[in-house]
Amino acid sequence: MGPLRQHVDAEGLVKLASALVAVPTENPPGNEKAVAGILREALAPWHPEWSEVEPSPGRLSLVARVAAGGGTGRRTLVVNGHTDVVPALPERWSRGPFEPTVIDGRLYGRGSADMKGGVAAAICALRTLQAAGSAPACDIVFQFVADEEAGGGLGTRVLWESGLLQGDACLVPEPTSLAVSVAERGLLQGEVVVRGRPGHGSRPREGVSALEGAARVTLALHAADFGDPEHPLLGRPTANIGTLQGGSAVNIVAELARVGFDRRLLPGTSLEESVASLRRRLEEAGVTDVDYEVEVHDFGEGSEMSPDHPFAGLVRRCVASATGREPPTIGMTFTTDARFLRNQAGIPAVVCGPGSIAQAHNVDEWVEVPELVDATAAFAELYRSFV
Repeated sequence: MGPLRQHVDAEGLVKLASALVAVPTENPPGNEKAVAGILREALAPWHPEWSEVEPSPGRLSLVARVAAGGGTGRRTLVVNGHTDVVPALPERWSRGPFEPTVIDGRLYGRGSADMKGGVAAAICALRTLQAAGSAPACDIVFQFVADEEAGGGLGTRVLWESGLLQGDACLVPEPTSLAVSVAERGLLQGEVVVRGRPGHGSRPREGVSALEGAARVTLALHAADFGDPEHPLLGRPTANIGTLQGGSAVNIVAELARVGFDRRLLPGTSLEESVASLRRRLEEAGVTDVDYEVEVHDFGEGSEMSPDHPFAGLVRRCVASATGREPPTIGMTFTTDARFLRNQAGIPAVVCGPGSIAQAHNVDEWVEVPELVDATAAFAELYRSFV
């Protein structure tokens, strides 16, 4: 194992992660401000320079700059982690989702993997360096952001608009089982709104059924081949039809229907191109006589950096030093706030953190405590190696 792992305070790490998990920050509504005191207390020994951004009441993002000291010219490492979590649906859990519990080496609770465990590991990495008699080689800017689970519009995007996304490289400790992710798909979410003409239910062909049109839209789009190229890390883009709503009564030919879609996209695909691909696919499937329009609810562009980028190589070496194993380089089929760093701010960003993505958004969510320790040691190595 790496030399820093022995200096990780596992008990303190679990205590901090548990304190964060215990605060309900379900998004919606968010209320990320509720964890601010815990984060401030955890970083207080390093006397950071704090900034706050609160675009909506309770939707607080905290920025903390920890200076390494020793003159000017130091590089800046950004650590970006979200403090909101998805709704827990407590009735489906075998224990309280906001009652963190360690059982058989696993910390259970909503956000333990996605991603309060990663946030705790990133903070405790400072303690680990201190215990080892070492110190960061760089300035570290912690960004504890709101609203990632809903697209980041009230979190990292606001930091970008406020001029606060600045640095030389970024670590996003989302759950990757400590694999190193350098690419992620974008997303287009919305509805195809289908319009028909009402009629009496006993004479269905005298009307035009919006539900019949919606069924054709569904069959044309769901899990369809759009003819996209295959990305070496992200595979082929996908389309999922997740909701179908329409009609007013069983004895009325449906006048309106809504088909909810979730399209995942390759980096470089614009909003206009992604909408055009939906229309093109419907045309190719023969859905040309249906009266419809596309409503976009959310768009997030994909992003990537070269797997051979020096920062990606450094993160791989730091993980290997902590675990004794070279981590794989991967892409993610979903989006994270790393896209704002890569695309808007032009900062190389690696997503790498403790926990399995299979646990994210799941009931009885958990993270392995030994993996939290590994992550803390790896992040500590990164802090003292980023020069």
